[in-house]
Amino acid sequence: MPTFDDRGLPTGSTHEAARHAVESALWRMMAFYDTPLADLDAAIAFDPAWPLPQAMKAGFLFSLTEPSLVAEATQSLATARALVTGATPARERMHVEALQLIADGRWAAACRTWDALLIEQPRDALALQWAQLWDFYRGDAPSLRARPARALPEWDEDDPLFPHVLGLWAFGLEENHCLAAAEEAGRRALAIDARAPWAVHAVAHVMDMQGRFDDGAAWLRHHQPAWAEGNGFAAHLWWHTALFRLEGLDIAGTLRVLDGHLAGEQLQIGLQRVDAASLLWRLHLLGADVAERCRALAGAWCKPEQHTPGHYAFNDVHALMALLAGGDVTRAEHHIARCAERAMSGDDAKRDNHAMAREVGLPLARGLAAFSKGEFDAAADQLYAVRPQAQRFGGSHAQRDVVDQTLLAACTRGHGRKALGRALLNERILAKPTTPLTRHWSEAMGQATVRASV
Repeated sequence: MPTFDDRGLPTGSTHEAARHAVESALWRMMAFYDTPLADLDAAIAFDPAWPLPQAMKAGFLFSLTEPSLVAEATQSLATARALVTGATPARERMHVEALQLIADGRWAAACRTWDALLIEQPRDALALQWAQLWDFYRGDAPSLRARPARALPEWDEDDPLFPHVLGLWAFGLEENHCLAAAEEAGRRALAIDARAPWAVHAVAHVMDMQGRFDDGAAWLRHHQPAWAEGNGFAAHLWWHTALFRLEGLDIAGTLRVLDGHLAGEQLQIGLQRVDAASLLWRLHLLGADVAERCRALAGAWCKPEQHTPGHYAFNDVHALMALLAGGDVTRAEHHIARCAERAMSGDDAKRDNHAMAREVGLPLARGLAAFSKGEFDAAADQLYAVRPQAQRFGGSHAQRDVVDQTLLAACTRGHGRKALGRALLNERILAKPTTPLTRHWSEAMGQATVRASV
C-alpha cells in the first residue's frame, strides 16, 4: 500500500518514524533552526533502504558550497542512487537525478529537473527550497519569483511550511524589484509564523534597497529574538544589521556588529565568511583600518592545506577581498591564478560555476586586484565592463552592491573616470537619495547636492 507525507506526496518508506524524522528535517532546512543532519541520520537508522533521507543529506551538504563537505555529500548521494529501485516514487527519483546534476556542476539543468517535478507536485517543499538556493547561486532572479508563484496557490495556508514558502516568494519579488509586494508577502508570512527567518530576510532586503536604514535596523531588532540564537540565518541577518549601520555611516557600530557576530569562531563555513569579507571590504573602501581583521579572516579561510579556490566563484571573489584588504598580494595573485586554472581546464570548464568564473568572477577579481594596486582607472574600466553581467555571479542585489561601491571608490580616486562616477552616483541617488552613505559618495565625487527626486 502506498504511503504519503504530510502534504499528500508519495514517499518510499512505510516506516512512520522515518517519515516523521524526514518531515522534521525538511522544516529545519526551510526554517534554518539547527541543521537537519540529526533528523536525517535518525530517518536513515529507522529505514536504511529509503533513498530520500540520504539524498536530503547530500543536498543539504552540497547547498553549503563548502569544498570540504563535497566528499561526504557525494558519498550520501551515491548511497541514495544505489537504493533507488523501480518502486521508488518518481518524485524521489527526480530529486536524486537533480542532485546528481548538482554534483556534476550542471546547476541550471538541476533546476530544470526540479521545475519539472514542481509542475506535477507543486507542494514538494524540498524541490522549492533547493531550486531557490541554486537559482540564488546562479543569479537567476526571474526564477526566484516565478517558481514559488506557480506553486503557492496550491498550498494550504494551515501547512506549517506555508509561511516559509511565502518567504521564498517574498525574496523572489524583492530580487525582481517588486518591493511593495515583497514587503507585504514577508509581513504576511511572519503574521502566520514569527519563526520564518527567510521572510524577515526578504523584508530586510526591501528596506536595504530603499535606503530605509533606520527602519531596517528596527525591523531586525524587533525580530531578533526569533533569529539570533540557534538559527543558521543568524550570521547573515547580523550582516544585514551591520549594513544598515554602514548605510548610516556608523562605522563604530558596524565594527561592533562585525567583531561581535562575524568574526573568529562564529564563522564556520564559507557562506558566513563571505558576509564578513564583504563587510570588511566596504569598510576598507571607506578608509577604515580593517587590515588586521582581514588578515585574521583570510588566515582562517584560506589555509594552504584546506583552501580550494575554484569551487564557487562568488565565494572565491569574496575570499580575494579579504586577501587584498589584508595586504597579502602574493597569496591574492596565487588565488586568482588557481581560480583561472580551474575555470579554464578539463572537465571543470564544463561546469556552470566555471562559466560564471570565466565570464564574471575572474573579471571582477582582476578589477579588485587593479584597485588594490592603485590602478583606479583600470579598475573602474574592468568592473564597469562586467557590471551588466554581475547578476550571473549569484547572490543578491545587496551583496552585489559591493561591486558598485568599489566602482564609486575607483572613480573618486582615479583621474579619468569622474563622469562614470557621477553617472553611477546619479543611479544610486534615485534609489537611496538621502542616506549618509550616498552623501559620502556624493561629496567624494565633488557633487554638491544630493537630489531626492527628479
